[in-house]
Amino acid sequence: MTFGGLNSMWIVVMFDLPTTSKEERSQYSRFRKGLLANGYLMMQYSIYIRHCSSDENATVHINRVKHNLPPDGEVRIIKITDKQFGKIEVFFGKKRKKVESAPKQLSFF
Repeated sequence: MTFGGLNSMWIVVMFDLPTTSKEERSQYSRFRKGLLANGYLMMQYSIYIRHCSSDENATVHINRVKHNLPPDGEVRIIKITDKQFGKIEVFFGKKRKKVESAPKQLSFF
């Protein structure tokens, strides 16, 4: 599942943001839309992933997330290799599901 060389990896952004007020819901929505606009895919609720071709590319995207952090709540960002990502086991009930694949084409942003 390697893509773009030995240094390709996945960024995982996990967040728990407050949504009790209208302003907090707006901040949550802006943060989530920012992730989607920057090529992240929803892995499951409040967990988004993005494939990067190198550590340098991952740093660029992580810095974009940091720049758009909402004022409250918790956000965690981790980087994992293609090999580690490929070892994730996904289940729906007792049925196993295939893990997401790296994109077929290289992105330059």
